[in-house]
Amino acid sequence: MIKVVICGAAGRMGQKIISIIQEEKDIKLVGAIEGSHNPMLGTRISPDVKIIHNLEEVAPLADVVVDFTSPKATLDFLAVLSRLKKPFIIGTTGFTEDEIKNIKFITQNFPCLLASNMSIGMNLLFRLVRDVAPILGDSYDVEIVEAHHNRKKDAPSGTAMTLAEEIAKALNRNVKEDLVYGRKGNVGERLPKEIGIHSIRGGDIVGDHTVIFAGHGERIELTHRASSRDTLARGVVRAIRFMATAKTGFYDMQDVLGLK
Repeated sequence: MIKVVICGAAGRMGQKIISIIQEEKDIKLVGAIEGSHNPMLGTRISPDVKIIHNLEEVAPLADVVVDFTSPKATLDFLAVLSRLKKPFIIGTTGFTEDEIKNIKFITQNFPCLLASNMSIGMNLLFRLVRDVAPILGDSYDVEIVEAHHNRKKDAPSGTAMTLAEEIAKALNRNVKEDLVYGRKGNVGERLPKEIGIHSIRGGDIVGDHTVIFAGHGERIELTHRASSRDTLARGVVRAIRFMATAKTGFYDMQDVLGLK
């Protein structure tokens, strides 16, 4: 039995993950964490588990800790888990480049998985753009369009940034110099190496991502649409099983799915 603690248990993803976990015979929820001012604190999820604030109370019980919170909260959790050396799955997005470097530094002595999107289909799209981009080369313009619900705080999405990074690596481009975030005004002609990223926020959109490779006389579009958070939560379940036996190291969903 794999024992799991969920950080961000009252959030949309946290609730969905808990719901999926409760259907699994080999995974057991042993802890649920939320922020100190969350109105759901004290709510009982099961006879044995209620939502609390202090991760240190339940982390020793866990085989794996899963996090869908905020960058600041994640970094606080890292301090706890680095002492306990508990496998940590991070689904939080919106980290700065320096925060990512800090996470990688802190997690040198225990297993950690960081993924901007844990959907199996989305991770297949990461692989597809990595394979397609070098075949098309610089003769095709690349644009990324992402859409999410109106409560999402960070833009572009972490998933869109991962897509851009995969394409940039495949085409030997510089993420800092070649990414263009939307366009306004007289911006001039499009530069050949630009990778455009455009964000849409509205309603209850779970997550849509489209990569456009636009050439002369044709356009290739690779799209992933998530109609339910179930697909993300089921990816988390696969990640939990992977991390329960993982050795010390830094992983992503490509490792879980064998796509590297």
